[in-house]
Amino acid sequence: MSTAMLGRMTLSCPRRKARIAGFLYLIVIAGGIFAEIWVRGRLVVSGDAAATAHNIMAHQLLYRLGFAAEIFYCACNVPLILIFYELFKIVNKNGALLVVYFSLVGTAVESVSLLLHFAPLVLLGGGHYLSAFSAEQLQALSYMSLRLFEYGFCICLVFFGCYCLVFAYLICKSTFFPKFLAVLLVIEGFLYLTNSFANFLAPAAAARIFPYLAASGLAEVSLCLWLMIVGVNVERWREQAAA
Repeated sequence: MSTAMLGRMTLSCPRRKARIAGFLYLIVIAGGIFAEIWVRGRLVVSGDAAATAHNIMAHQLLYRLGFAAEIFYCACNVPLILIFYELFKIVNKNGALLVVYFSLVGTAVESVSLLLHFAPLVLLGGGHYLSAFSAEQLQALSYMSLRLFEYGFCICLVFFGCYCLVFAYLICKSTFFPKFLAVLLVIEGFLYLTNSFANFLAPAAAARIFPYLAASGLAEVSLCLWLMIVGVNVERWREQAAA
């Protein structure tokens, strides 16, 4: 293999990794939108356990697909964060490790919380062992499991909020990523943390904060598109790696 060809392969490696990360990020974003908006947004009726139970049982396949989508995108988070570590360890290795730890803990919390998302299918499934409960009790338990899932999701967002802030720092210190992505990630991180702690400490205020979470999507979509279309500035990445 010629030296020139080896050089081209070395140059393309960070950009190729970035584009793989962008594709994985796209799966995460699409899976999250499908599960949260298309599934829970359509089937869960706020404050109405009976209507929610009816919707879930009437659209079981859709509900199961939402569960599967979340499990799948949680799995995609693992190789995604590994690629981020490989790209950003040259900036600050400890910072890159923090990004990995915060993301993996958040992903683990979200994955475990998904058991609560699946619980209504078990509770409403008509098993003989559930005959000790009335229909109203099972509906209430199902709705309660979904409420607990929401709090589990808030816990995972605490870790993802910290991940966003550390990742923003790495991007800011890098020479191969645009700084505007760091600004967007800082906003996203603070929105996640504010929303989560508002749910724990002042639930009434959380309802007013929640609509602003939509702005956090701007950071994720921007980062995803940048990774897929532009990738990284390979020359500057190599310069920083050699420094």
